[in-house]
Amino acid sequence: MQNPKMLEKMRDGQGFIAALDQSGGSTPKALKGYGVEEGAWSNDEEMFGLIHDMRVRIVTAPSFTGDKVLGAILFERTMDGEADGKPVPAMLWERGVVPFLKVDKGLEEERDGVQVMKPIPELDALCARAVAKGVFGTKMRSVINLANADGIAGIVTQQFKVAEQISRHGLMPIIEPEISIKSPERAGADAILKDELAKALDALPADRQVMLKLSIPAEPGLYAPIVAHPRVARVVALSGGFSREEACRELAKNEGMIASFSRALLEDLRAGMDDAEFDRTLGAAIDEIYEASTVKSAAEV
Repeated sequence: MQNPKMLEKMRDGQGFIAALDQSGGSTPKALKGYGVEEGAWSNDEEMFGLIHDMRVRIVTAPSFTGDKVLGAILFERTMDGEADGKPVPAMLWERGVVPFLKVDKGLEEERDGVQVMKPIPELDALCARAVAKGVFGTKMRSVINLANADGIAGIVTQQFKVAEQISRHGLMPIIEPEISIKSPERAGADAILKDELAKALDALPADRQVMLKLSIPAEPGLYAPIVAHPRVARVVALSGGFSREEACRELAKNEGMIASFSRALLEDLRAGMDDAEFDRTLGAAIDEIYEASTVKSAAEV
């Protein structure tokens, strides 16, 4: 059963979700952006230790609290780790930040213009562990590269099928069918995805809700009917390769969507900063993303 206080915060809270779930393939790039070059580790364990240290520094910074950060998406190893001598999910919730867990295992090769998720064979066991650690929900990512109706329908079908499995554990699934901002058919893919999501949401039981993590649409306000859908607890936006300035500008044009940024949140943080500079830099990024999530501007005509 979902924690009612966490559910209330995710449905109604003012703020955004921090995506701190970089996994194996994206970890070296994340560390490089943080100022840690590949020669700094000699094996995967050391690499994951360095990224864990980075995440712990972020989530324990004075500016990282539930006042503006509603939730945080964690990598499995981060969920299993500690910060300030406490399990990370428990420490986050003490700060008012709702913990989520990335559960997907990466992507299949592109087919029909999309990349579906690889199988997640141990999903039930992972969900059970997450529940035991006080995690509220999960996140899983697929990628859409072209406006292929069959491919996008397949992505949505797979996502909602896995979401059903996750929901049986009392967890809130975040469904993330990312549309590449580099797609030459981005607007067309947005429109197809909106229609497929509406059909899948309409088919959910009346007492079921999911969250959605979507690319910022090419047409501002396109996802307004999805934001308002009674089966949707919240719609969050990924930065998808935009800089923080670009992502915040585009997000502010979309009423009801809040941020769930990763690189755009962390882009100015560096390992060599002292704690005061680190927190000032993180706090400035949090303030900027919070504003784009809560103060909306009219789309340019």
